Amino acid sequence: MSLKDSFFDKVEKKTNVDKKTIYELAEKLKNGNMKNESTIREIIDTLSTITGKKVSKETSDKIVSKITNDDVPKGIDKFF
Repeated sequence: MSLKDSFFDKVEKKTNVDKKTIYELAEKLKNGNMKNESTIREIIDTLSTITGKKVSKETSDKIVSKITNDDVPKGIDKFF
């Protein structure tokens, strides 16, 4: 078993999210048009399902607005 497979096995065991789902989400993030509202909502819905956390319509609308208006911090240091 490779290191990569070992990593995904650990992630799956801790989160119940399989490697295929992680790769699919990564592809959406990599190839998706992050100015397209439906793409952003699809990613939000996927993350909501994966994490088991409900995202309200209001919160989803705020996230979409922030992303489409390019109002997202560019670096992790800007989040805090």
